[in-house]
Amino acid sequence: MSRTEQIFSLIKQDDQRVDLLNITRNLALPQCYVSAGFVRNLVWDHLHGKQTSTPLNDIDVIYFDPAESNSAANLDYEKQLKALRPNVNWQVRNQAIMHVRNGDKPYTNVNHAMSHWPEKETAVAVKINGDGNLECLAPFGLESLFNLQVTHNPKREISVFDQRVASKNWLTLWPKLTVVRNSV
Repeated sequence: MSRTEQIFSLIKQDDQRVDLLNITRNLALPQCYVSAGFVRNLVWDHLHGKQTSTPLNDIDVIYFDPAESNSAANLDYEKQLKALRPNVNWQVRNQAIMHVRNGDKPYTNVNHAMSHWPEKETAVAVKINGDGNLECLAPFGLESLFNLQVTHNPKREISVFDQRVASKNWLTLWPKLTVVRNSV
């Protein structure tokens, strides 16, 4: 079974994640995925043999719409999602404009935008496509995620990476993790 198939299998066993993916799909946003801890934490929980999922701080919904003119559209999408699942902390971001905040050149699509995230294992996203099948994006691949690594993306400052590793408490939540700095 491939790493992607393993992720799909884990998601299909998690009713809450399937529900959240279906709700997100109904937004019908271009290149819309659920990302970050949604996938990363699921894999790390599985590899640590946890019987219950580590609670998610938020659900990161990403999409790519360079033609979007409403700068507050993400807040509208968050309200729509919150109305359906009020107990979820939704974070919706148009990756077509995130390069401005990050000081990068414009991104060309969701996958390109994720390739600029601080750690490689966070840059994994899934969605339910128009055919009802799961799709996965992972610009850095999935091996380091399944190897229980937290890997610095050299496109971001090491201080940002170190701050995130410390503030997210990953090494306490998943003690088998190994931090990898300055990888290429």
